[in-house]
Formats: sequence, C-alpha cells, structure tokens
Amino acid sequence: MNKTVKLNKEEKEILNSFEKGEWVSSKNFLPKKKKYESYAKSTLAKNKRINIRISEKDLILMQRKAVEEGIPYQTLISSLIHKFVNGSLVESKL
Repeated sequence: MNKTVKLNKEEKEILNSFEKGEWVSSKNFLPKKKKYESYAKSTLAKNKRINIRISEKDLILMQRKAVEEGIPYQTLISSLIHKFVNGSLVESKL
C-alpha cells in the first residue's frame, strides 16, 4: 500500500536541503551519537510518579495539543515540566 506523507513547511525545507546535498556527515559521529543518546536517556528517564489535579478544560486542551504534536499527553506534560525547570520554556508573545 502506497501512502502519501504530508510534510509541514519545516519538514519540506529539510527534505529540499538534503536533496540538494547540503548535508554532510559529522566527524566523530559515534562518540557524538553516544553522548546525545546519554542526554536523551537521562532527560526521558521517568522513574517517579506524581498525581496532580487540573481543570477539565486544561486537560482537554492539553490532550488536543498532544494530538497535534503526535505524542501522548502525559509525555507532553512531562516535557513541559522538564523545559520549565531547566529554563528553556519561554512565554509566547502573541
């Protein structure tokens, strides 16, 4: 079965850049890969549980946003908490 994949603008730009040959292999790829895998594992390690109470409206909005992002809503919440405590969560200026 042949499926057509729809790409967003950023994905199209990346694909076009790759097809133009603008990408090059990284030197010392394996050590860098291991380093970033280690970072990802420690960031994504989920070894504690918490229970929180939030409004139903906020939960529904969070679930909708997670669907848009293509991830489980618990993962989205965990990611937001991680970004907040590390200072990388920035307020949107709408």
